Parts: sequence; C-alpha cells; structure tokens
Amino acid sequence: MNKSDRRARRAPLSLGLLAAALLLAGCSMIPAYERPEAPVAADWPSNVAFAAAGSPQAPVARAADLPWQDYFADERLRRLIGLALDNNRDLRLAMLNVEQVRAQYQIQRANLFPTVNLSSTAQRAPNLVNGNLTNSFNVGLAVSAWEIDFFGRLSSLKEQALAQYLASDEGRKAAQISLVSAVANGWLALLADEELIDLSRRTVATREESIRLTKLRLDNGVASELDFRQAESLTETARATLAQQLRQRAQDENALVLLLGQSLPEDLRAETARLRLADAPQLAELPAGLPSELLVNRPDIRQSEQLLLASNANIGAARAAFFPRIALTAQAGTASNELDGLFKSGSWGFTLAPQLLLPIFDAGRNRAGLASATAGRDIAVAQYEKSIQTAFREVADALAGRATLGEQLRAQQAQAQAESIRFNLSDLRYKNGVSSYLDLLDAQRSLFTAQQLAVQTRLLQLQNQVTLYRVLGGGWTEPPAVPVAAAAPAAPTATR
Repeated sequence: MNKSDRRARRAPLSLGLLAAALLLAGCSMIPAYERPEAPVAADWPSNVAFAAAGSPQAPVARAADLPWQDYFADERLRRLIGLALDNNRDLRLAMLNVEQVRAQYQIQRANLFPTVNLSSTAQRAPNLVNGNLTNSFNVGLAVSAWEIDFFGRLSSLKEQALAQYLASDEGRKAAQISLVSAVANGWLALLADEELIDLSRRTVATREESIRLTKLRLDNGVASELDFRQAESLTETARATLAQQLRQRAQDENALVLLLGQSLPEDLRAETARLRLADAPQLAELPAGLPSELLVNRPDIRQSEQLLLASNANIGAARAAFFPRIALTAQAGTASNELDGLFKSGSWGFTLAPQLLLPIFDAGRNRAGLASATAGRDIAVAQYEKSIQTAFREVADALAGRATLGEQLRAQQAQAQAESIRFNLSDLRYKNGVSSYLDLLDAQRSLFTAQQLAVQTRLLQLQNQVTLYRVLGGGWTEPPAVPVAAAAPAAPTATR
C-alpha cells in the first residue's frame, strides 16, 4: 500500500474526528430559558378609586417613549435635570459600573480563544553524558494551557458575563429614571416651600397687626387680657410655623444640590422667591397601558430578568464541570545550542501537549457547585417576580393618586376660599360687636390651615404626576436626532 492510499484512508477519519470535535464544542449545558409568568393581575385595579383614572383625553405617547425633555415643559426644570445628568455622582457610579462589567465580559469572552505569547529561554546545564556544560537557546510562539471548550463551560460563563453586562446597563437607565424624577420632585418641593413661606410671612404680619390692635383695645378697656393672650398665642404659632418652613426649605435645597452634584445656580435661586406652584406648567396625562407592558418598559424589571439569565447561564457552567476538561499547550519556534544558530535552517520545530482532566473524586465540590447555581437561579426568579409586583404596586398607587388628588385639590381650594370669606365676615362681626374675638381667632386659624393644605395638596398632585411618569418607565429615552439638513449651524453638543 503506497503513501497516497494511506493518506486517502486517513482523510475520512480526520474529518470525522474534526466534525465530532466541532459538535462537542457546540454543546451547551445551559437550561432552556422560559420567562416566568408575571405574578400580577392582567389589568389594573378596577375599584372606585380608579373610576376617574381612565385614558387621557388627548392621546400622548407612552411614558417609556416620551423623552423627559418633552414631558417637562418648564425650561428651568429641564436645565436642572441636565445639570444633574452631567454631575450627579450616583449616576456617574452607575455608568462606571457599566464600563467595569463590560470589561469583565470582554475578559470572559477572551477565555474562549488561545493566548499566544512570545517565548524566549536560555539555559546552561551539564551534559548528562559527558558532564560538559552546554547551552540551549530557543525563541518562538507559545500557547499555554488553552482550554478547548468542548462542553460549553467557558461559553456558559461568557453568557453569564454578557447578561450581567446588560443588567448593569439597565441599572444605569433605572438610575437615570430615578434621578430625573427626584430632581423634578425636588424642584416642585422648593416652589411649594417658597409659597408656604410667603403665606406664613403674610399670616405673621396679619397677626402682629391683630396683636397691636388688641393691645390698644386692652389699654382702652374695650378688650380683655384673654383676647390679647389668644392673639399672642396665634402669632407665636405662626412664627413657629414660619421657622419650620424656612428650615424645610433649606433642607430641600440641600437635597436638590446633592442631586445636581453642584450648587443651585444663582439665577434659579433668585427666581424661586417669586415662583409659585400655580406657575408650574401642566404635565401631560399619561396612558397607563397594561401591566404586561411594564416588562418591557421598566429598566429595573429588565435588569432583574438579565440577572435571571445570568443565573441560568451559571447552571450551564456548573453542569459542564462534571465533564472532562481538555487543555492544549503548544510551542513553535527555533532552538539551537548556539545563540548565533537561532533562525538558521533546520533549527525550526514545534511541540504539542494536550491534557485531559476528568473529575473522579472531588468530595462533592461539583455537586455543591451545581446546587448553588440552581439555588441562585431560584433566587433570581423570586427577585424578578418581586420586581414585577413592586412595579405593579407603584403604578397602581400612582393611578390612585391621579384619580383622587384632583378632586382633593378642588375641595381644598374651595375650603380655603370659604374660610377666607368666613374670616372676613368674622372680622366684620367682631368689629361691630356681634361676635366674640374667639370666633375671629378661630377663623384666622382655620384659614391659615386651609391655605397650607391647598398648597400641600397641589404639591402632592404634581409630584404624583412625576411619579407616574417614573413608574411607567419614563425618563431614560432621548429625543430623536435632528436631521443634518434641518440642524442649526451651531456646534453640536453631546446628548444626555
């Protein structure tokens, strides 16, 4: 049999071995993924509290598709949100975490490929035959212990790292949503603080004038000391309320400064003294959609699902640990006993050293690893389901607020108007001697309380709209890019 016949018979065998190797290399031990059923109702609660929370009259885009630049019409608020997105340290940490996890994914992906190094060694040792000292030099390329992924262990770890990277990116989006919402709520709280402070200052001034008049009446024997002390008590109560509101305003500004990552711009700080909640532009009414849409609209839910996929892929790596691990060490280059003999003809060569390790006894390490990976997957399932339930509850609460806060605000404003009329009538009756000073003081106290509640309810209504935008997944999308032909000649700026 000649050499050509032997080569012809070896060819099918080699091709078969190559095909088997490729087939094994394509094996995956990762369990088939099935998204868990959402553990919530198919629709939002349909009780009385939601009767007024139907679809908005003017159709608008879903919250997840509505950029924050379009949802918030207040130019001052948009400026603050832009500053926060540029300077907030929590968001910066989230972005850096994405970069770190992406690098870890690239490291894990690189393990699928051999690492080729340039190897150079020089050795001087006695000859085993005659005892004379001899030299040995070699230079070449070397591959050290490259694991051939026959059973998908490295592929499973790569899929796990990829899912963790995608989860970190969803976490960044969730952090941006929370930041946009927090800045908006902080700005609205600052406006409410200014309105309450202005109300308290006017109340203090009115009550100080009341004290002055009551003192004159007391000195002239028209009023009693009881009337004077009651007026004095109400005035001090208003001063205490003013001090409390000044403190709350300072704390709210400090909280906003922390979110911005810098001091509040001076022009905006000066403007807050004259702005009121009533001056805040109206926010668009958002369609609630269906609970199932939260699975694709909320970055925090998508983050939980990616972590679930990572845990599922980890099971594949744990299963592959039960199978043989094949590694290859190889080297190709030139070797010589003399340094000047390197790279000469006849000095070239190569070595191949495959290694197979089959687990026989590991004291239950692999079984424990698989049990741990399975438990981790079950934990991730529970966390994923909990994130869906939390999102459902948050949206349901915001819808309940939208259904009731409007009527509550109307009632509070009507009450404040009625108390204002009552105060004017009580003051008139007191001046004409028809009613007692106690009736006037009670009317003053009730008017102040009603006016405060009206401002606080308006704040709750606006903040509830911001919260609904957040819990529906709004706040991380960017506005569509402006076409080049329609763009202004100004220099381009980085998108946020």
